[in-house]
Amino acid sequence: MDKNIRFIQGNQACVEGALYAGLDFFAGYPITPSTEIAEHLSSRLPQKGGKFIQMEDEIASMCAIIGASLTGKKVMTATSGPGFSLKQEALGYAIMTEIPCVIVNVQRGGPSTGLPTSVAQGDVMQARWGTHGDHAIIVLTASNHQDVFAITVEAFNLAETFRTPVILLFDEVVGHMREKLVIPEPGAIPLVDRLRTSVKDGVDYHPYLPREDGRLPMSDFGGVHRYNVTGLFHDMWGFPTNKPEIVQGLHRHLVDKIRNHVNQILRYKEYYLEDAECILISYGSSARSALHVVEQRRPRGEKLGLLELQTLWPFPYQMIREKCKNANYVLVVEMNAGQVLRPTKRAVNDPGKVFLANRVDGVFITPTDIRNILRIIMGQGA
Repeated sequence: MDKNIRFIQGNQACVEGALYAGLDFFAGYPITPSTEIAEHLSSRLPQKGGKFIQMEDEIASMCAIIGASLTGKKVMTATSGPGFSLKQEALGYAIMTEIPCVIVNVQRGGPSTGLPTSVAQGDVMQARWGTHGDHAIIVLTASNHQDVFAITVEAFNLAETFRTPVILLFDEVVGHMREKLVIPEPGAIPLVDRLRTSVKDGVDYHPYLPREDGRLPMSDFGGVHRYNVTGLFHDMWGFPTNKPEIVQGLHRHLVDKIRNHVNQILRYKEYYLEDAECILISYGSSARSALHVVEQRRPRGEKLGLLELQTLWPFPYQMIREKCKNANYVLVVEMNAGQVLRPTKRAVNDPGKVFLANRVDGVFITPTDIRNILRIIMGQGA
């Protein structure tokens, strides 16, 4: 049997993707339904020469990976909704200090303890706005194990490219279901390594002075350069400042380095959009049911298409507007109260043609649920 073929859970596919990307350090705290990520990394990562540590809580886990990243390591943590809430303060610190790191949130029902073992997609807006203050963030997702692997690798690449935290927003169904995964050969997927400064020892080093291309080289903490890292607004040496012009410049840099590269960050898949009169927009495990409906109904003459989002933030407003401009209807399929519905309505030319098929009860949304909403939209009754 080919050693590169596995039949595993989605959480394990995430582990394999992280190891492929060069993960060096993982700190986490067990929580359903993400625990398998920590469980498998506790054995796999040391075998690869990396470090695994179980922290006392989710805040400490986030702080630990920030520290490890500053020393030059590729880092990751994993959690679910309640733990993700606890990480928000440190997530904001990583955004302000521009620390490359990957945070996996395998979503479950909420708020609070909610439905620990049930599926949900209710953390989309939390991933965007969970930490306080104006900021930009990269959030990726996937609906199958092959894409979970690839998008995990991509998360590490984007974290290193833009010096930013990247959130992987999976869900309980994707995390726990088992299906085939083919692990690519080394080198098949390009990897982005840490961009390190070329400034020599003894030369004045500016840790927060971007190059002309906007990228910000790093110097490993504990190496030849001494510099300050703070969650306060800071100057190019890393020291706190409240000078309005510096605050404004840093704020613009933190937002624009992501917002100005939406096309580089954007990942999506499309099915049968060429002649689609009704386009389904979905993501994560919900997209599996949406694709089933599209492929089942098209042979019957129903011109349905699917736009599967893999980049949730920055939200692909322009792409959605272009893809949906000729559709009569747009149906957003998700397992929350409409968190992607709202930005989709802002994206399209006619918000009145956008509808929602959803569940919020911890039960996986089925093709039947989607078909029932389609019949109502198309005037065929319930």
